[in-house]
Amino acid sequence: MTTTAPIHTSGSALPVTVEAVELHRIAMPLVRPFETSFGRQTDREVLLVRVLTDAGEGWGECVAMSEPVYSSEYVDGCDDVIRHYLAPALLDAATVRASDVAGVFGFVVGHRMAKAAVETAVLDAQLRASGQSFGEYFGAVRPEVDCGVSVGISPDLDTLLEEVSGYVEAGYRRIKLKIKPGWDLEPVAAVRALIGDLPLQVDANTAYTLAHIDHLRELDEFGLLLIEQPFPEDDIAAHVRLARAIDTPVCLDESITGVGVAIDAIERDATSVVNIKAGRMGGYLEAVRVHDACRDRDVPVWCGGMLETGLGRAANVALAALPGFTLPGDTSASDRYFAEDLTESFVLVDGRLAVPTGPGSGVTVRTELVEAWAVRPAEFITRA
Repeated sequence: MTTTAPIHTSGSALPVTVEAVELHRIAMPLVRPFETSFGRQTDREVLLVRVLTDAGEGWGECVAMSEPVYSSEYVDGCDDVIRHYLAPALLDAATVRASDVAGVFGFVVGHRMAKAAVETAVLDAQLRASGQSFGEYFGAVRPEVDCGVSVGISPDLDTLLEEVSGYVEAGYRRIKLKIKPGWDLEPVAAVRALIGDLPLQVDANTAYTLAHIDHLRELDEFGLLLIEQPFPEDDIAAHVRLARAIDTPVCLDESITGVGVAIDAIERDATSVVNIKAGRMGGYLEAVRVHDACRDRDVPVWCGGMLETGLGRAANVALAALPGFTLPGDTSASDRYFAEDLTESFVLVDGRLAVPTGPGSGVTVRTELVEAWAVRPAEFITRA
């Protein structure tokens, strides 16, 4: 059994010499507020990383939230780590491939979201220079991917059903509901009645405890694809107990920080499905390794989302085109979150999004919008 990912690191993917790193902070308004058990967002604050190399530029998007409520990472912290540690280390390394970046950053403990943003920017620059797309490099096998949609916690059932009806009409192939204690059985029952046999799953974002196992068992009657991360991310044992107690498949999200944790959780029967989020794992290269390990063990995976702009969405769609991604992910169209996207818009066609085929991410960052949405001047980091 192998855990080596099918990354196509051909000889044409030459290393690049990083000459400067730019950090951009922007704020993008959401088309509607998005609420989870962690809180309510009305806009998306985004940290963008741009690397300038001898072979051209590359962009990466940091998925951290504004506050440390989803994870220990948050935008200000990622900005600080990149500015003071990661960018200087990358500049000192000078000539690198994306596959070298994790080693260059190995002296920094954690901070996977910050590392992922920089690694993605380097990968984008490297592949643009070699004329290779993310999908080709990762080992994509599909030209388009099935798309699901994540629905936040609504103020009432009528609002929820109206929103879900719109997504069903738009053609999404799976609905995911955010749940928490006090907002679970009733909304799930109402949505199941509304959408019939359309695939439905729920995401708890660590909102429950072991005391809720009997309550969560009541979700079995709704024929869900899975229940995602009901307990805190560091409590694998609790998920083992839940998986034994309910029929609904248990899926881990926040718990899966890399390939080692994924294998451990699978072997302990804590999860039978894995949500892969590249930003949470330190980058797309580790995400592909997790995909490969899960595929070796016949564990289905799907691509989670973090309200990414078109920049992050392009990479997610390429990742979701790998063979082990057998469930629709949170790779929604641009208009699910933004009236205007940072790149060319991703448009849903028959419930699917096309995998970009251009070099690198395959999309173009609209720098005029980066300037218009900036919340502070760009930072420019060069060698000392």
